[in-house]
Amino acid sequence: MTLRIRILIAALVFSTLGLTAQDDPTLFTVGDTPVNVSEFEYIYSKTNGDNANFSKASLEEYLDLYTKFKLKVKRAKDMKLDTIPALNQELAGYRRQLADSYLMDKEVMERLTKEVYERKKQDVDIAHILVTIPKNATQKQEAAALLKIQKAKEAIEGGKSFAEAALEFSEDKNVKKNYGRLGYVSALFPNGYYNLETAAYSIATKTVSEPIRTSAGYHLLKVFDRRPARGEVEIKHILIRVNKAKVPKRFPKNVIDSIYTELGKGADFDALARAESQDKTSAGKGGYIGFFGINKYEKKFEDAAFGLLNDGDFSEPFETSAGWHIAKRISRKDLADYNIERARLQNQIKKDARYEEARQSMITRIQKEGNLRKNEANYNEFVSSLDSNFTSFKWKPTPSDKALISLGDDYTATIGDFGDYLAKTSRKRLSLARSKGVDRAVSALYEEFLEEKTLSYEERQLEAKYPEFRNLMREYEEGILLFEATKMLVWDKASQDTSGLKTFFATTNGKYKWKERVRTTTYMIDAKNGDIAEKVRQYSKDHTPTEVKAKFNTAENRVVKVMEEKTYEKGRNEEIDAMKWKANTTSFVKISTKDKSRTFVKVEEVLPAGPKTLSEARGYVVADYQDHLEKQWVEKLRKDYAVKVNQKVFKGLMKK
Repeated sequence: MTLRIRILIAALVFSTLGLTAQDDPTLFTVGDTPVNVSEFEYIYSKTNGDNANFSKASLEEYLDLYTKFKLKVKRAKDMKLDTIPALNQELAGYRRQLADSYLMDKEVMERLTKEVYERKKQDVDIAHILVTIPKNATQKQEAAALLKIQKAKEAIEGGKSFAEAALEFSEDKNVKKNYGRLGYVSALFPNGYYNLETAAYSIATKTVSEPIRTSAGYHLLKVFDRRPARGEVEIKHILIRVNKAKVPKRFPKNVIDSIYTELGKGADFDALARAESQDKTSAGKGGYIGFFGINKYEKKFEDAAFGLLNDGDFSEPFETSAGWHIAKRISRKDLADYNIERARLQNQIKKDARYEEARQSMITRIQKEGNLRKNEANYNEFVSSLDSNFTSFKWKPTPSDKALISLGDDYTATIGDFGDYLAKTSRKRLSLARSKGVDRAVSALYEEFLEEKTLSYEERQLEAKYPEFRNLMREYEEGILLFEATKMLVWDKASQDTSGLKTFFATTNGKYKWKERVRTTTYMIDAKNGDIAEKVRQYSKDHTPTEVKAKFNTAENRVVKVMEEKTYEKGRNEEIDAMKWKANTTSFVKISTKDKSRTFVKVEEVLPAGPKTLSEARGYVVADYQDHLEKQWVEKLRKDYAVKVNQKVFKGLMKK
């Protein structure tokens, strides 16, 4: 997005998601251009936020602001600024950006995010049987894996328990330990396991799924239970390991029991953890291990931690494979509101294969809704016409308007369009053609071309499908026009109209004034000569900077440096304001904490308050002149274009 759009939209805050109502009367007109009540109502609410009280005074103030905006847009259109190629190109570029992100956000990301959010409200207790498939598997390997998983399903249907079938068929390396039982899990599943996750949250409990394909292979899934999600818990713990030399004369259970007794008497948990815990990672932090959710630690530890009901509670001693623990709950954190979780979930989703799967699903839906038609005859004719140059940079497409694909009633991509696409992707075309052959290379690129054209077709439907997209594009178009018109008629004129600026300055009656000012010199003495700093300060009171440097500096040794000669206005610098404003006075010597150099400031001259010249006040004068020109512009616009407000509709917006 260009700087022009960012500045303008940020300044106007007129972007809108839009509201469409069947009964949407005109609130006001600018010349012959109507503005509907829904547009004004939403923009008013968005701009004013919590202060949008729909009072008479507030609505009237904003109506005046918005009519001025629409007057300027009307003038911009009458100036034909909407026909300037560069502006239309800029708007088209923004539309492409917005459409791309809008399609993915609306059609893919938002759906996936809400799906994950709803799934994270539950933990699912599952078991699975896995038949692995190697990466880049052959059709034969794929078929063999499918046959094996089907036999596992048949065995279960024939009366075998899921655990028995898992031991016989599963290729999961942990099957001999867990019999396929994974326990409670929660979304998101690991990357590539989206289909398994979907089944875990959708099939009935106590049932076995049909074969499910993931990046690992084929699975059978059984869901034992679903429960409200445990969320995350923040924990400290004390660990006494089993068979450690640190406690050779006492059994670990006796040690943990004695610690538990001390805690019961009110002993400090953090102090005991630092003194006794054998978890080196957490002991120094008072036993703190932070937040965790399910499946981070082994089940006994997890159950004990989540079993603590209140912040500050600590558990009875319990044993895990690591040793004996006492856990203390610091806090508990459940799933936050969707708007809070949304950004974090989206960052995770973007890294997951489900995003691309959902994108492909969206493309398939668009093609189905658009009644995609492929002209196979024209495609085959094109492929057969390709010569040996196709595998070199010399190849050039032959123009052709023969249809290749069609979507909807009026969207067609031609053989010529496909040829241009192949020419544009020459590096990829050559790589594929040389590694896979011409036919397969063209087929692969055709699928990519088809995706691109499908999304292009859908982008054309966005205005019709989504009022919010249409309204947002209108706001950006008007924003670009307003920016350009204001630049031409106000901003550029204010900065470039020298005579007009002088005339305006002459009418301001000395508005631009200096407060009392002081002209100063700042001296610095290096650290190794710091002992003469006071002598330099005293000498500087009655001498110029040149004389000071001549007195103390030599060709070999620059003891004194004049760091800065500057004029300060009253109220602009606390340190200078604190000094006595009288010529030849100095500040005290300061020692730098960084390099031990010494500095002090001398007042050379006090300048009385007085008027600024045009050159001295130019920035302020230009800004005020812009405001002046804008007021004149708006007054002229009100004369040129009649603004008619439907008072009945306007009063209907007011809330008592």
